[in-house]
Amino acid sequence: MNCALVTGASRGLGRAIAVQLAKDHGLHILVNYASNQAAAEETLAEIQANGGSGELLHFNVQNKPEVDEALNGWREKNEDKFIGVLVNNAGITRDGLFMWMPEKDWDDVLNISVKGLYNVTQNAIQQMLRKRSGRIINIASVSGMKGVAGQTNYSAAKGAIIAATKSLSQEVAKRKITVNAVAPGFITSDMTKDLNEDELKQMIPMNRFGKADEVAHLVSFLASDKAAYITGEVININGGIYS
Repeated sequence: MNCALVTGASRGLGRAIAVQLAKDHGLHILVNYASNQAAAEETLAEIQANGGSGELLHFNVQNKPEVDEALNGWREKNEDKFIGVLVNNAGITRDGLFMWMPEKDWDDVLNISVKGLYNVTQNAIQQMLRKRSGRIINIASVSGMKGVAGQTNYSAAKGAIIAATKSLSQEVAKRKITVNAVAPGFITSDMTKDLNEDELKQMIPMNRFGKADEVAHLVSFLASDKAAYITGEVININGGIYS
């Protein structure tokens, strides 16, 4: 059975992506979460309410032994299943001006986004390489495409994801594995709930924030057979704020 692993799937974009992948492709969804089990269970309930299947998988993406133990343990118990789709979505913001940024705010943002991408992808890609099949979709951000004051750590993390996407895509294309990134702009979610939407939407040509399910539909397309010839791409989904 084909499965999709979505990291950071308990809320926001991750939840919308997990639900959409189950709905569109009948994939068994591994709902990864770091700490909020109740929210992860809500994601799973939504998948099941739409007729899909899934399970929770707890690990902190930035901790390699934890990632390997969780994924290797899952694989041993599920020899008939294959993680054919990986969505590296886990990420946090710790905004602040660089000159006053605590080292921990730098490290936490980079470790979850960038080290997390390494830890999870390196484990999952081994089976994709053997089976000559796979879709890896990395969630970047407009912050990784253009400079955003107060987000030097987040921009650095998302910029690294974009560069890694391009390089990895070159390495694994012969094995029919595609690697793409999606770069959302302002999307209504937990991550943007403290922002002044009325003020910020004036900067956006479409004059509104995006919706999580709009990003999820794009991810779902990249996970499909229809996107088999697209790899190494960064697709902006930002209402025209940056192009």
